[in-house]
Amino acid sequence: QVQLVDSGGGLVQAGDSLRLSCAASGRTFSRYAAGWFRQTPGKEREFVASITWSGGATAYSDSVKGRFTISRDNAKNTVSLQMNSLKPEDSAVYYCAASARYWNTPTRVSDFEFWGQGTQVTVSS
Repeated sequence: QVQLVDSGGGLVQAGDSLRLSCAASGRTFSRYAAGWFRQTPGKEREFVASITWSGGATAYSDSVKGRFTISRDNAKNTVSLQMNSLKPEDSAVYYCAASARYWNTPTRVSDFEFWGQGTQVTVSS
């Protein structure tokens, strides 16, 4: 079993940067793919980025590619999302996720079994 705790959200202005962190419990987390999703009221949770268990490969949605970077530190059981050049449309609750079933870079909500509680990101114009 893995438990995830998201942190790092906040209120920033357009163009600013923010770094989200996800702390995981459980010795097997280093063998799980991990990802970040986001959700706004009334909309489905959408894929943002994912990373393989080794950190050797990553995937991004088109809307964040080139601005966001996902990384992980398996020695510390953490996954991070560096968000640069933030836009108002990036405002959402961001969720960290982990998948024990996939070794590559999963992108669907259904690919992930474990979820953090979410952290709010608000970008003002």
